[in-house]
Amino acid sequence: MSTLSGFKIIELAGIGPAPMAGMILADMGAEVIRVERANAPDPKIAERVSGRGKKSIVLDLKKSEGVSTLLRLIDEADVLIDPFRPGVCEKLGIGPGDCLSRNPKLVFARMTGWGQKGPLARAAGHDINYIAITGALYGVGRAGQKPVPPLNLVGDMGGGGMLLVSGILAALLEASRSGEGQVIDAAMVDGAAQLMWMFHGLESIGGWDATARGSNMLDGAAHFYDVYECADGKYICIGAIEPQFYALLRELLGLEDTVFDRQHEREAWSDLSERLSAIFLQKSQEEWCALMEGTDVCFAPVLTFKEAPNYPPNVERETYIEVDGLVQPAPAPRFSRTPSNVKHGVRGLGEDTESVLTNIGMNADEIKSLRSKGVIGE
Repeated sequence: MSTLSGFKIIELAGIGPAPMAGMILADMGAEVIRVERANAPDPKIAERVSGRGKKSIVLDLKKSEGVSTLLRLIDEADVLIDPFRPGVCEKLGIGPGDCLSRNPKLVFARMTGWGQKGPLARAAGHDINYIAITGALYGVGRAGQKPVPPLNLVGDMGGGGMLLVSGILAALLEASRSGEGQVIDAAMVDGAAQLMWMFHGLESIGGWDATARGSNMLDGAAHFYDVYECADGKYICIGAIEPQFYALLRELLGLEDTVFDRQHEREAWSDLSERLSAIFLQKSQEEWCALMEGTDVCFAPVLTFKEAPNYPPNVERETYIEVDGLVQPAPAPRFSRTPSNVKHGVRGLGEDTESVLTNIGMNADEIKSLRSKGVIGE
C-alpha cells in the first residue's frame, strides 16, 4: 500500500508544474486520471516522464456531454487539478461552484502563474516572468553581466509544482477532519517569492546586497562557494562555508598562504577566486573527485543530467529509475512504511477512457453514444 492509495485525482491536461504535481501524487499511490483533448499530442511523446503512473482519457469539454461526464468523474474524486488561466473552468461549466456543489469534499487545486486575482491574473506568462518580479531572476548571474534564467526550476517547478503538491496534501488532510473541500489558489509568483525567504532575512541584517548581483556569498562571488573549471574542461563545485569545512579545503589543497585567512573579507574574494581557479585547472574532474569526494569540504563534480544517473552515489541510492526504456528521477520523498512507486509508464492518448467510464457506472450503450458524438474520441 502506498501513501495516497485510495485517493482519486482528476488532472485536466496542461503543461509544466500541474503535470509535475500529478506525477508526484501518482508516485505516492493516488489514482490520477489525466483528461485530454481528442486532438492533443500523444502523452507517450509529450509527457513521457510526468505522464507516468496516470490514466489517460479523452473528453471534449466543449460539448455538454463531455462536461456532464467530467462532473460524474468529479462526484467520486478527491482532487481536481486545474492548470488553466482564471475563468476557463467557469466558462466550461466545471468551475469550483459547479464541482463543489456536487462533491463538497472536493479539493479544487488551481495552478497559475500570476494567481486567480490581481492585475496580471489573465495575462500570459512563463517561469522567467514570474521569477522576474520576485527578485529571484535578478539575483542569478555574474557581476557585471545580465541575469541568467535558472532553467525553469524556480518558478514552474519549485514555485509551482511543489507548492501545488504541498497545498493539495494539506487540503486533503484538512478535509479528512472537516469533511469539507476548498479551492487552492497556487500561483507560481507566490511560490517563487516564498523560495526567496532567506534572502529577505539576510538583507534585513546586512548579510546580503540585493542590488549587486554576483557580490554575495551564495551567488558565486565567494571563492569558497563557487564552480571551478578543471584541466579536462569539466567542472567541480565547492561550498566550504563553515570554518571547519574551509580549514579542510585549505588542508587538502595545501593553501598555507595567510591570504586565505581572509575567508569572509569580501574585498579579498576576487583575488582568492583567481588563485583557486588556477589550482583547480591543474587536475581533471576525476582527480579532484579522488581527492575530495565524500569529505567535509562540501565538494561535488558538476554533472550533466545525462551523466547524473551513472554517478556512483546516485546509482547506489537508486536516485534514478528506468521506465519504458527512459531513465528518469525516482519517486521522492521516501516513505518507510508506505513506499512510493511508479505503477506503469505513460499511457497512450485516451487509452483508459473506456475502463475509467465503466468504473463510474457507465454502461456500454452510454459509452458507445458518447463515442458516436465525438465526446470521447475513437
